[in-house]
Amino acid sequence: MSWAWEYVPDEKTVAAGAPSAFLGEVEKKVEELVRAAEALYLHGPAYQDLDEGAKHAFVDGGFFVYMVTPRSELVSIWQITPDPHLSD
Repeated sequence: MSWAWEYVPDEKTVAAGAPSAFLGEVEKKVEELVRAAEALYLHGPAYQDLDEGAKHAFVDGGFFVYMVTPRSELVSIWQITPDPHLSD
């Protein structure tokens, strides 16, 4: 297995209407989160504790809600919230 990230349930649902610059910031940050999770959970599939639950990450232009699931080696993005005062 290899660490990855994805929008849940899918990109169309989660990212609909978000400015492209904001989505770029979200994707840069989630790549950092994937690298950090990979270093923290070296044996992700063997992880036995509870997942940490949902967290928020703030980036230029808004924030997003994500969860790290070590057993699946996955960072999932559940919600993105762009600042309504900013646009493309």
